[in-house]
Amino acid sequence: MDTDFRVTGRNAASLFALTIHRGDGMVLLGMDWKNGRPPIDFVGFAIQYREPDTDFFKTVHNRIGFPGQPVPEDGIRTTEAPIQKFRWVHFPFSADLPGKFTYRVTPKFMGAAGALTSGEAQEAELALMRETIPGKLNVAFTRGFVSSQAFVRNFAADEPTIITLVPPDGDQGLDFVPTHADAQRALAWMGFEARAETLALLDRARESGAEVRAIAYDLNLPEVVTRLEALGDKLKIIIDDSDRTEGHGRPNSPETRAAERLIASAGAANVKRQHMANLQHQKSIAVRGGISTVLYGSTNLSWRGLYVQSNNSLAVHSDKAIEDYFTAFESYFTAKRAEDFRDSPSSAGWIDLGLDGVDAKVAFSPHSDANGRLDEIAADIDTAESSVFFSLAFLGQMTKGAIGPALGRALERPDMHVMGIADAEVRAGNLGLAVLTPDNRRRVVRASALTGNVPPPFLTEPSGLAGVDGNQRGTRMHHKFVVLDFDKPTARVYLGSYNFSEPADDENGENLVLVRDRTVATSYMIEALRMYDHYIFRVASEANDGAARPLELKRPPQPGGTPWFERDWTDPIRARDRALFSRAE
Repeated sequence: MDTDFRVTGRNAASLFALTIHRGDGMVLLGMDWKNGRPPIDFVGFAIQYREPDTDFFKTVHNRIGFPGQPVPEDGIRTTEAPIQKFRWVHFPFSADLPGKFTYRVTPKFMGAAGALTSGEAQEAELALMRETIPGKLNVAFTRGFVSSQAFVRNFAADEPTIITLVPPDGDQGLDFVPTHADAQRALAWMGFEARAETLALLDRARESGAEVRAIAYDLNLPEVVTRLEALGDKLKIIIDDSDRTEGHGRPNSPETRAAERLIASAGAANVKRQHMANLQHQKSIAVRGGISTVLYGSTNLSWRGLYVQSNNSLAVHSDKAIEDYFTAFESYFTAKRAEDFRDSPSSAGWIDLGLDGVDAKVAFSPHSDANGRLDEIAADIDTAESSVFFSLAFLGQMTKGAIGPALGRALERPDMHVMGIADAEVRAGNLGLAVLTPDNRRRVVRASALTGNVPPPFLTEPSGLAGVDGNQRGTRMHHKFVVLDFDKPTARVYLGSYNFSEPADDENGENLVLVRDRTVATSYMIEALRMYDHYIFRVASEANDGAARPLELKRPPQPGGTPWFERDWTDPIRARDRALFSRAE
């Protein structure tokens, strides 16, 4: 049955099944053969899509071709070089178009002479850019594609670095002006819906004269600070002043300078510096007065947060959510110590977000020992029935806490499909990412992946930006979310500013949101899978010894040989992967 989060191909004559899962600005295409294995001459899928209000199909391009097939700079159309995978995440360049996209997937076959023929296609349509649950909540992602072939080809082909778009050092943020020839288009593409949601909310607040409450960890983005200034005394804000990691408490940090500007516009009584017992780590905005919206998530109000890292925001539209946030905000604002907030009702446990028909709640840290959420989340991971997907910044750096062991237990269960990435320390002072695969292996990808020895036809990618301490940090994932059982009625996702660590639970100011809804869980699952595929390719590239060999598609095998899809049937984990995303329960 088609739903708002999943549609299926209806062509009974087609040899394969197609299920399309709706994300926010992206889709996951899941394909599987209907009866047994594909024939030996099957060489992959052509993927085409029609944008809303158009009458022609665009063809997704493949970066690799068959042996001897010329590869143009923008890739080869999949009608000529099919995708040899049974799932594919597609993130259209113009994903922000309103209306329904139509997808057409066609099986391709190759004869002995090398000519391609087409089988019966499957088609289905769905909207990519709309509120996730209209009138109630919206999931919004940054594109997080600075370290990608798409970014290089569209915006950095003639640029040696990306510092014409974003400052090389966070301390320069408030004064930085992009000099890239196509800066506005590039930044809108990079920040994607999370940027649009954030800026539009602040603009609507100013236009309506609404009250605004905001809590900021990183704050160095001019287009945000100027909008906060325009709110005048309608704004009340808490800005982190910790001396650890980012050094926000330094006299000339961007956060200190932003605070001085906001004191001038909003008044000293409306601006507070704070770090609880460790960090005031929230990234949240709430608007009350003609508008009732709270913005939660992992997206810092910074150049890196919106334009470099992979991040998410969750906009919640609810009068109750607003009143509860304003109450929690005042508890933070009046707290002289972390203990003061731990003793407040806002820290006591889950608070319902007041969304009719949607089971969603929020918890605010720091918690007391009795009210902590970490063990509860770990216990919930243990109850998952089919799958766990995650994208967790800093998990690899947290030596304590219940989440790592819970994920480890899930990876060891033969009936579970577990996939995700987390920050990892490659060596002292050098950060990378750990990709955790369903076969319970941990693979590390360094920030320098695809910056040297790049397999043709792929291009060298930007490796990252220096931080405020001058060290090379790499382009990092910054999400904090866990998705459980996306394919079941019990689907749920945990998300927020919360790092799934003991400091997040009992020391920092944080928000943690739990949503039990398949539409929301599917959106986050697809983002987790997109991130996983993005980085597992870079792991494979780094693992190659010697000179990089060109990547090529496989032709049908000679007698006695194996086809490209052999492992998708003989490897139990790959077979489970194929079935998980293509079935339409």
